[in-house]
Amino acid sequence: MNITLYDASVWVLPLLFAITFHEAAHGFVAHRLGDNTAYDLGRVSFNPLRHIDPFGTVIMPAILLMSHSPFLFGYAKPVPVNFRALRSPRIDMVWVALAGPATNIALALVAAAAFHVVDFLPADAGQWLADNLKNALVINVILAIFNMLPLPPLDGGRVAVGLLPNALAVPLSRLEPFGMLILIGVLILLPLAGSQLGLNLDVISTILRTSTGYLITLILAVTGNT
Repeated sequence: MNITLYDASVWVLPLLFAITFHEAAHGFVAHRLGDNTAYDLGRVSFNPLRHIDPFGTVIMPAILLMSHSPFLFGYAKPVPVNFRALRSPRIDMVWVALAGPATNIALALVAAAAFHVVDFLPADAGQWLADNLKNALVINVILAIFNMLPLPPLDGGRVAVGLLPNALAVPLSRLEPFGMLILIGVLILLPLAGSQLGLNLDVISTILRTSTGYLITLILAVTGNT
């Protein structure tokens, strides 16, 4: 696979913006709700270097991309949040978790709205901006939907823990240390095993792709791009 400098420029910038704003949003909302952990560590920042995880953000996606994996998977360095320091720990945990995906949706809306600027630019600049905006739209929607899967430590898992009754929230919260391993198993290993058996076990990826398609179509309609 030949990845050109142009390809890198139209993928890396949208990805860095999406990850940086997502993680900074968690820290900002936590700070406003009483927890200064991320703020004191400098994680409420638009500097992408503060949020990049070398393995999860760079190495793992690169390996999957070059091995032609059916699903591209990665993650940033989690923003530390001391939920006990929040003024209303249980409900505030929900707001902190929602901040990241909500920010990605906002960025997707901005990217889609900015398509209207492309025609006013010279052809080459317009094409470069259009490719960046297209990728920004896709990346931010994927990040928002993926992070809302109801499994800790993903944002959707923490929302579920905050909203479910204790009988369900407690056992779900205990999955957090194993959450990433479960995701890797369900998203990568299970489909590979299924392909060896002649079975389609890529159910979660199919749901994610379908949900992403619907949301992108909605955002394009709302921003006048249809």
